[in-house]
Amino acid sequence: MIRNRVTWLSYLMLAFYGYFLNVFGPITPYLKSELQLSYTVSSLHFSAFALGMIFAGLLGHAVVQRTGRWVALWISAFGISIGSLILIAGHKAVITITASFLMGLVGSLVLTVVPSVLADQHGEFRTLALSEANVAASILSAVAPILVGWFALTVFGWRMAIVVAVAAVVVTRFAFGTLALPPVKASAASGNTSRSLPLLYWIYWAAIFAAVSVEFCMIFWSADYLETSLGMAKADAARAVSLFLGGMILGRLAGSRFGSRVNVHLYVTASVLVAAVGFLVYWMAPKPLFGMLGLFITGLGVASLYPMILSLAIGSAGSSTVQASAFSSLASGAAILLLPLILGRLADSLGIHAAYLVVPLLLAIAFVIIQATVRLARIDPHRVPTS
Repeated sequence: MIRNRVTWLSYLMLAFYGYFLNVFGPITPYLKSELQLSYTVSSLHFSAFALGMIFAGLLGHAVVQRTGRWVALWISAFGISIGSLILIAGHKAVITITASFLMGLVGSLVLTVVPSVLADQHGEFRTLALSEANVAASILSAVAPILVGWFALTVFGWRMAIVVAVAAVVVTRFAFGTLALPPVKASAASGNTSRSLPLLYWIYWAAIFAAVSVEFCMIFWSADYLETSLGMAKADAARAVSLFLGGMILGRLAGSRFGSRVNVHLYVTASVLVAAVGFLVYWMAPKPLFGMLGLFITGLGVASLYPMILSLAIGSAGSSTVQASAFSSLASGAAILLLPLILGRLADSLGIHAAYLVVPLLLAIAFVIIQATVRLARIDPHRVPTS
């Protein structure tokens, strides 16, 4: 695979998005304290971002078709940057929550542009390109809490972690100048909507929803689980979440190296099984050490599910890569908005230990979907993408 300036720009834009998305967790305690917010109101910041993602998934393909990929990419980058500056400048919850919604709505255009650009640019190597892009996103996602914590101890304060990211976006714009991104294919620009996407795409869409749901259920609730079920101190439990993120980085690095060399369905199947084993260790752990080990293994398994299934979904969409990318962000937004809330509601009723059984159920759904598409591939190999 040849990585040109378009490839590197795409990687950077997805990485910046990952940074802004994952900075919410570490900055929420500071917003909560400064604005004197309740837990419920504090949680609305991320819910607003996820709601913006959903609208971006519904409208993103139309925006890209109207403005072109290059303009849409920088609308996304500067939109999420401006929204983040409003967020850190806001002195009322209504302002900061609205800014979060703006970040999700405009910023999530990148999820429409980048996967479709990489798919059109790299063709049969799209799985490798998407895996590498998500490695970059995972690395910057892990950097976000580190920078927030570091700047919080300096004279600059935690807000500087946002300012630095915005400055990096501006520098990137000047560094890359004007690039010729792959044009939107004719059939994708003709005005067709979701009706142009085949049934197979929507089957993969359900698997994307399940995979992202697992990822964010673990990110949102693992610290609470380690504290309440395994007796870890609050600070230690919060830091332990980095094991899941570290596992995801290593898993996506492995996926970028080996995922393109084997059948993608087989790789996804193996990843689901690794995640299931890791979760079993995590859920049944008698001591914190085993819980943290299970958390890390779960991250390893979950890591490749989103980029690999996304590659299969885009491959099933033919020339409609823009629509396929846009509606995949709808799946991600819906998963991020709904599943952590559902798990939390179940935890209130049943306890966090029992509520966490949602995760193996979601993994089972992803497993069944992938096995069904493997069977379909045996019946009609031209209908199901394998890379």
